[in-house]
Amino acid sequence: MTPIWLACKASGFAQRIAQKKPHGLSAPLVISLTSYPARFDKLPLTIKCLLTQSMAADHVILWVAHGDKSALTQDILDLQSKGLEIAYCEDIRSFKKIVPTLKRYPESFVVTADDDLYYWPTWLEELVRAYTGNLDEAICHRAHRIRLSKKGLPMPYREWERETQSLEPSPLIFPTSGAGVLYPPGIFHGDAVKKELFMRLCPQADDIWLYWMIRINSRMARKIGTRRKVRWWQDTQQVALYHYNEMGGGNDRQINAMVREYGSPFYFGHN
Repeated sequence: MTPIWLACKASGFAQRIAQKKPHGLSAPLVISLTSYPARFDKLPLTIKCLLTQSMAADHVILWVAHGDKSALTQDILDLQSKGLEIAYCEDIRSFKKIVPTLKRYPESFVVTADDDLYYWPTWLEELVRAYTGNLDEAICHRAHRIRLSKKGLPMPYREWERETQSLEPSPLIFPTSGAGVLYPPGIFHGDAVKKELFMRLCPQADDIWLYWMIRINSRMARKIGTRRKVRWWQDTQQVALYHYNEMGGGNDRQINAMVREYGSPFYFGHN
């Protein structure tokens, strides 16, 4: 048992679920995530953190590929009685995190989460409290700041300002969706849910796709709060996309594909 697990352990689980504040937003609030069999053993830890937030979401929904349904563990299935919703969709990789939710709940506020992280009890409340009613802003806990070349194009991903502490909204703020991003309804361009596009242009990088989809819709992101350490559950990173995207240069290839398709995202309104 790790110290992180102490915050999400079963003791007092039902009581923490019952003691929640209403979110007070103008539309339903949905926490959306996905997972796959290699992560199913640790997934209950993350889900318990999401179900015991200090603020209540209207839905906490886990998207699972149809082909992975039989691999769900009883520990995961049992959490349905505590408020988890499990839904099934086609396997669109990490895009299962949000695309099916955008289709099912198009008028809702959507908060993204990853399946391998610890979420502190006020994680959701902090995002909601930071929302000012501006539908043009995504609110995020963690972001990088894009650095541009003299030609106005993004520099290589590894040269960006990592985990920026800038708290001003900007076209250069690049949210990392796993750490938690609150997306207001209508923030995305209509292409956001088009499988044929995201699977062709950046099939391994949902963060890049989501960033572009708010920028070509003339929206931007704002980071909140101070830097928090990202805490993964033990033994969940062996198959992480990080190894392909960052260490293998996959992010840069997919960014270049997006620039070719949509142009530079830094000049679409609100600059």
